[in-house]
Amino acid sequence: MALQDRNRKGFKRLLRSFGYASCGLRHVIRHEQNMQIHIGAALIILISAGLLQLPLVQWLILLLVIAGMFALEIMNTAIERTVDLVTEEFHPLAKRAKDIAAAAVFVYSFFAVIIGLILFVPPLLRLIL
Repeated sequence: MALQDRNRKGFKRLLRSFGYASCGLRHVIRHEQNMQIHIGAALIILISAGLLQLPLVQWLILLLVIAGMFALEIMNTAIERTVDLVTEEFHPLAKRAKDIAAAAVFVYSFFAVIIGLILFVPPLLRLIL
Protein backbone atom coordinates (compact mmCIF):
# COMPACT_ATOMS: atom_id res chain seq x y z
CA MET A 1 0.00 0.00 0.00
CA ALA A 2 1.28 3.43 -0.88
CA LEU A 3 2.65 5.57 1.95
CA GLN A 4 0.19 8.38 1.20
CA ASP A 5 -2.69 5.96 2.02
CA ARG A 6 -1.55 5.05 5.52
CA ASN A 7 -3.74 7.40 7.54
CA ARG A 8 -6.54 7.92 5.05
CA LYS A 9 -9.95 6.31 5.03
CA GLY A 10 -12.60 6.04 2.39
CA PHE A 11 -13.87 4.08 -0.56
CA LYS A 12 -11.03 5.04 -2.91
CA ARG A 13 -8.46 3.75 -0.43
CA LEU A 14 -10.45 0.55 -0.05
CA LEU A 15 -10.52 0.05 -3.81
CA ARG A 16 -6.77 0.71 -4.06
CA SER A 17 -6.12 -1.87 -1.34
CA PHE A 18 -8.03 -4.47 -3.38
CA GLY A 19 -5.90 -3.51 -6.36
CA TYR A 20 -2.69 -4.00 -4.37
CA ALA A 21 -3.92 -7.37 -3.10
CA SER A 22 -4.84 -8.46 -6.64
CA CYS A 23 -1.41 -7.44 -7.87
CA GLY A 24 0.24 -9.50 -5.13
CA LEU A 25 -1.96 -12.50 -5.85
CA ARG A 26 -1.21 -12.34 -9.59
CA HIS A 27 2.51 -12.14 -8.83
CA VAL A 28 2.46 -15.18 -6.55
CA ILE A 29 0.42 -17.22 -9.04
CA ARG A 30 2.69 -16.31 -11.97
CA HIS A 31 6.08 -16.54 -10.30
CA GLU A 32 5.92 -18.98 -7.40
CA GLN A 33 6.22 -22.64 -8.36
CA ASN A 34 4.85 -23.89 -5.04
CA MET A 35 1.72 -21.78 -5.43
CA GLN A 36 1.21 -23.21 -8.91
CA ILE A 37 1.50 -26.71 -7.43
CA HIS A 38 -1.05 -25.83 -4.72
CA ILE A 39 -3.47 -24.49 -7.34
CA GLY A 40 -3.09 -27.63 -9.45
CA ALA A 41 -3.66 -29.86 -6.43
CA ALA A 42 -6.68 -27.79 -5.39
CA LEU A 43 -8.23 -28.15 -8.85
CA ILE A 44 -7.74 -31.93 -8.78
CA ILE A 45 -9.23 -32.11 -5.28
CA LEU A 46 -12.25 -29.98 -6.20
CA ILE A 47 -12.93 -31.96 -9.38
CA SER A 48 -12.64 -35.19 -7.39
CA ALA A 49 -15.01 -33.87 -4.72
CA GLY A 50 -17.52 -33.04 -7.44
CA LEU A 51 -17.23 -36.45 -9.06
CA LEU A 52 -17.64 -38.17 -5.69
CA GLN A 53 -20.55 -35.86 -4.82
CA LEU A 54 -19.21 -35.07 -1.39
CA PRO A 55 -21.74 -33.57 1.06
CA LEU A 56 -21.87 -29.83 1.68
CA VAL A 57 -20.07 -29.99 5.03
CA GLN A 58 -17.15 -31.82 3.45
CA TRP A 59 -17.04 -29.22 0.64
CA LEU A 60 -16.85 -26.48 3.24
CA ILE A 61 -14.00 -28.26 5.01
CA LEU A 62 -12.15 -28.68 1.71
CA LEU A 63 -12.60 -25.02 0.82
CA LEU A 64 -11.32 -23.92 4.24
CA VAL A 65 -8.27 -26.16 3.97
CA ILE A 66 -7.52 -25.00 0.41
CA ALA A 67 -7.95 -21.32 1.33
CA GLY A 68 -5.71 -21.80 4.37
CA MET A 69 -3.05 -23.44 2.21
CA PHE A 70 -3.16 -20.60 -0.32
CA ALA A 71 -2.99 -17.94 2.41
CA LEU A 72 -0.11 -19.65 4.18
CA GLU A 73 1.85 -20.06 0.95
CA ILE A 74 1.34 -16.37 0.19
CA MET A 75 2.56 -15.41 3.69
CA ASN A 76 5.57 -17.70 3.28
CA THR A 77 6.42 -15.94 0.02
CA ALA A 78 6.04 -12.54 1.68
CA ILE A 79 8.40 -13.55 4.49
CA GLU A 80 10.95 -14.92 2.04
CA ARG A 81 10.88 -11.74 -0.07
CA THR A 82 11.17 -9.55 3.03
CA VAL A 83 14.21 -11.50 4.20
CA ASP A 84 15.70 -11.19 0.70
CA LEU A 85 15.12 -7.43 0.86
CA VAL A 86 16.97 -7.14 4.16
CA THR A 87 20.05 -9.10 3.15
CA GLU A 88 21.46 -10.51 -0.06
CA GLU A 89 24.29 -12.24 1.78
CA PHE A 90 23.93 -15.56 3.51
CA HIS A 91 23.02 -15.05 7.13
CA PRO A 92 22.08 -17.86 9.53
CA LEU A 93 19.14 -15.88 10.94
CA ALA A 94 17.83 -15.11 7.45
CA LYS A 95 17.99 -18.81 6.63
CA ARG A 96 16.29 -19.64 9.91
CA ALA A 97 13.43 -17.21 9.19
CA LYS A 98 12.90 -18.69 5.73
CA ASP A 99 13.10 -22.26 7.03
CA ILE A 100 10.56 -21.55 9.77
CA ALA A 101 8.13 -19.94 7.31
CA ALA A 102 8.51 -22.96 5.02
CA ALA A 103 7.95 -25.26 8.00
CA ALA A 104 4.59 -23.61 8.65
CA VAL A 105 3.51 -24.46 5.10
CA PHE A 106 4.86 -28.00 5.50
CA VAL A 107 2.98 -28.62 8.76
CA TYR A 108 -0.26 -27.25 7.32
CA SER A 109 0.10 -29.32 4.16
CA PHE A 110 0.74 -32.47 6.23
CA PHE A 111 -2.53 -31.99 8.09
CA ALA A 112 -4.31 -30.99 4.87
CA VAL A 113 -3.37 -34.39 3.45
CA ILE A 114 -4.70 -36.12 6.57
CA ILE A 115 -7.97 -34.18 6.28
CA GLY A 116 -8.13 -35.08 2.59
CA LEU A 117 -7.69 -38.76 3.38
CA ILE A 118 -10.42 -38.63 6.02
CA LEU A 119 -12.79 -36.98 3.55
CA PHE A 120 -11.94 -38.98 0.42
CA VAL A 121 -11.08 -42.52 1.50
CA PRO A 122 -14.59 -43.58 2.66
CA PRO A 123 -16.38 -42.50 -0.56
CA LEU A 124 -13.58 -44.02 -2.67
CA LEU A 125 -13.87 -47.29 -0.79
CA ARG A 126 -17.65 -47.30 -1.32
CA LEU A 127 -17.09 -46.69 -5.01
CA ILE A 128 -14.54 -49.51 -5.32
CA LEU A 129 -16.27 -52.06 -3.10
